[in-house]
Amino acid sequence: MFCFPFGKGSTVGSYAMYQLRLNGMAPVAIVNGTAEPIVATGAIISDIPMVDGVDVGLLRTGDEIVADADMGSVELRGVAEKHVVTSIVRNRGRILLLQRSDHVGSYRGQWAGVSGFIEHGEDSEAAARRELGEEIACGKATLVKHLEPERFRDKEVVWCVHGFLFDVKDRKIRTDWEHQSHAWVAPEEVERFPTVPGLRRIVQKLL
Repeated sequence: MFCFPFGKGSTVGSYAMYQLRLNGMAPVAIVNGTAEPIVATGAIISDIPMVDGVDVGLLRTGDEIVADADMGSVELRGVAEKHVVTSIVRNRGRILLLQRSDHVGSYRGQWAGVSGFIEHGEDSEAAARRELGEEIACGKATLVKHLEPERFRDKEVVWCVHGFLFDVKDRKIRTDWEHQSHAWVAPEEVERFPTVPGLRRIVQKLL
């Protein structure tokens, strides 16, 4: 299976794909981020199944992939998708980072926002506010911004992260067992910390 973001080039590309088919070298399927006319035409005349609209940045060489061109779907076997919330808490221009403790199951010692799993049937904002209460004992926070889910691949897990930005009136917090330290930092200082996957991107988009 051949996975790439999009095609680029002249119409010769379509005939090159057809020649691959004639020589028995065509891929079993093509997966694109965005369908481009030359590649789409080549796939049609070469009878190669094709699916687009896929974030190919989440795929890795050696992944077991099942593509269904009729349904327009791609199944990534052996890789789990997990939905979590990550809240960036802000006060007077500084944001809160939490260092994960040695008692958590993943990313020990790394820095994150206020994060946690979305429970079955739970709304993402409700999950974010629940985590604020559990992790930093914050009962009052003003929602400023909410992102569309961002996906990040880490080995055999795709994290589907629902990002939130909350403003709080003061910096008094009480962390739970999941964290061993915390810091209020300027947004540009996040790059100095070893963070969980995707945190820098979430911060940039929220701010």
